[in-house]
Amino acid sequence: MTELSDRFALPLLSAGQAQKELYHNEALAALDLLVHTAVEEHGLDTPPSAPAAGQCWIVGPSPTGAWTGHVGALAGWTGGGWRFVAPRAGMVVWDAGSGYPLHHDGSGWVDGTLVASSLKIGGVQVVGSQQTAIPDPTGGGVVDGEARTAIGLILDVLRMHGLIDT
Repeated sequence: MTELSDRFALPLLSAGQAQKELYHNEALAALDLLVHTAVEEHGLDTPPSAPAAGQCWIVGPSPTGAWTGHVGALAGWTGGGWRFVAPRAGMVVWDAGSGYPLHHDGSGWVDGTLVASSLKIGGVQVVGSQQTAIPDPTGGGVVDGEARTAIGLILDVLRMHGLIDT
């Protein structure tokens, strides 16, 4: 029985093992799918009819054909046929079709959502956690309708983007 690595079930070599190159090559093929992964598309159920070597997809929820039994897996085409790698929580891949990253949250692939505590540009925080609600302007000794309208619109946009509570 071949021993497998803990995270991605890559075949490990054992002392005195015959045909070590087969196991080593299988591990390299799987690593080739995992390192800086870019997928052509995610959620596809039917394998493409003419894949190019090195292309990769994320298998959809109802796979057919050669992809049957590999829901959510990375499917890469190699000279030796399809190779599959089961996803792990924290995996991130680039979706070439949509132009944004996908990450696996432990139960499924999440597309286009970035989770962070803040956004920094040039080392300066420009967006942080949502702040408490700011009420619309009221009252005052002198009412400036244009200023009040402008402030109200600014507050609406901040609420719409989730930067302040409603």
